[in-house]
Amino acid sequence: MPSRRLRVLVLTPDFLPTPGGIQLLMHRLVTHFERCEATVITVAAEDAESFDEDQVVRIIRTPRNERLGGATTIGLLNAAAVANGVRLRPDAVLSGHIAVAPAARVLKQAMRIPYLQYLYGREIVMRPRMADLGIHHAAAIVVISRYTQQLAAEHGANRCRVHLIPPGIDVPAVNGTARIRERGTIVCVSRLDERYKGQDVLIRAMPLVRARADHARLLLVGDGPRRGAYERLVESVGAAEYVSFLGRLTDDGRDHVLSHADLFAMPSRLSTVGAEGFGIVFIEAGANGLPVVAGAVAGTLDAVVDGETGILVDPNDHVAVADALSELLADPSRARALGRAGAARAQQFAWPLVARRVEDVLLQIARQ
Repeated sequence: MPSRRLRVLVLTPDFLPTPGGIQLLMHRLVTHFERCEATVITVAAEDAESFDEDQVVRIIRTPRNERLGGATTIGLLNAAAVANGVRLRPDAVLSGHIAVAPAARVLKQAMRIPYLQYLYGREIVMRPRMADLGIHHAAAIVVISRYTQQLAAEHGANRCRVHLIPPGIDVPAVNGTARIRERGTIVCVSRLDERYKGQDVLIRAMPLVRARADHARLLLVGDGPRRGAYERLVESVGAAEYVSFLGRLTDDGRDHVLSHADLFAMPSRLSTVGAEGFGIVFIEAGANGLPVVAGAVAGTLDAVVDGETGILVDPNDHVAVADALSELLADPSRARALGRAGAARAQQFAWPLVARRVEDVLLQIARQ
């Protein structure tokens, strides 16, 4: 092993302070690296200047061209990635999204710098040709679930180069099982922008849940373009009294809601635009001592252990969702047992452990 830290160029269109799962994953990885010295090439974002000043890694941002569209923004990012790769001459590249695979490939071919390609799921479905590019030329591939691993295999990924490493979480300082719960409170945390997240099924399930548990209520955390449609659905099923939209919350606000709820539910399903790549929110719920009800499909099968940390159901069946929720509300001892198991399992997903596994792969490809 070299005495100095491995120099890694991290390419990603998704990075904090812009909200999102990939943004958080990329940020937490580089800030928990111990054996790698990362330089991040990413896209400009609102409040990025003040955010970047407080970071322990170097961050270089390229312009976001709203007028010309996303393709121009990604093109500028790839160009900057190549230019900085030539200038900095890293030992390895971490391609955080297939959108930056073109730059990673150029650096590999021109300078023999190996790259690690991250894959999540939905982007493979939406951009199959670009996924092929990132997969075929990568020295190693990280997939976040068995579902993503299968998608990668369908696009020709060499099994020997694929590493299954789930996303991580910020483990709460206080064990979730010790907190005061608000009886009957079900919470869902997700952006309201894609139907496959299943908020519509959850809303349809609530009148059935309420008929069996008159104290039950649903809190929807998150915002997005589908909020209006879901608010109208709540009205149409007569659930306005016990379904509330909390909008987008800060991390502390979200954690407060999780720490006081009884159950977590998000019946994500398969769709033509993708599915849950992993579902780290299920692990976050477990870390807060919450049992979960989730769809038995895609990456959720890795995030939730059926019968141990939660209940997996048919995500297209609102009656099945209602049955699972009602069952846990009626059996607090079982719900608490599932929550305790979820809290214990969440420790395996602490960011330092996840970052260490990714560093192992980066060190491996740099030595080849």
